[in-house]
Amino acid sequence: MEASFRWVLLTAVAPVAWGANYYVTREFLPPDRPLWGAALRALPAGLLLLALRPRRPRGAWWWRSALLGLLNTAGFFVLLYVASQSLATSVAATVMAASPLAMLLIAWALTAARPARAHLLGALVGLGGVGLMLLTRAEPVGLPGLAASAAAMLVSSLGYVLAGRWRDGPDVLATTAWQLVAGGLVLLPLAAAFEGAPAVPAGRELLAFGYAAVVATALAFTAWFTGLRHLPPGTVGLVGLLNPLTGVLLGTAVAGEGLGPLQIAGLLLVLAGVALGRPARGAARAKAPAVPGTPAARGRPVPSRRG
Repeated sequence: MEASFRWVLLTAVAPVAWGANYYVTREFLPPDRPLWGAALRALPAGLLLLALRPRRPRGAWWWRSALLGLLNTAGFFVLLYVASQSLATSVAATVMAASPLAMLLIAWALTAARPARAHLLGALVGLGGVGLMLLTRAEPVGLPGLAASAAAMLVSSLGYVLAGRWRDGPDVLATTAWQLVAGGLVLLPLAAAFEGAPAVPAGRELLAFGYAAVVATALAFTAWFTGLRHLPPGTVGLVGLLNPLTGVLLGTAVAGEGLGPLQIAGLLLVLAGVALGRPARGAARAKAPAVPGTPAARGRPVPSRRG
């Protein structure tokens, strides 16, 4: 149980960093450059991790890295940038709290692994908290930004499930670096074609890009994919509820966004969802990296003592 809790704490670094990144993007980054914003977040982070772990993909990891780079980096970062610029920090972060339920359902469809009751209940409780926070807001929520946030949530949920399923590759630093570099290389020509030459960031904008690339990407994605290798997908998804919690708290405390009694009740439901999805005893051992050729490596559930 202590080992599982340590993996949960490490994984929690990611959603907390991402929750803060909504505020950083909205307040300090240029609003009309989503492609460049995503590229300058992904590529420097990927090159940093590649410098720390200089390895090349082998075999199936060439196309896996490209696919995961499209989902977890290129598509996700652009959609998230648009959502962060279009919505209040608390709203943009709150929509992502539907990710645990999406991850559970996608994992069920791809691997036929039925979600644990505690994970499903926690996802539904957390989603109820999200609905309470969104539907009781006095300010209107823009549909384009909401659509971008929902699409980012679905794209990343699919990518995270695939990343959790493909655990037969090398270490997390290398596979994370490949995804980020692949996504960044896809974004560079698109950004140049549709948004022209990038402006050279300076001052607070430079610091904001540094936070997005180093903390919210290189560090956060390494922690997140490590969690996906050692914890059940349902647990990882529910830890991700700390993303909207962080975004809402920052939006309220720093950006001055309103938070009434019903929004507070919604936050408590989100926290309850995280607590319901905590890993059962032995979960970390059950989710140890799969050996190629075993049922776990092929995506089928392995008998375990998970509750």
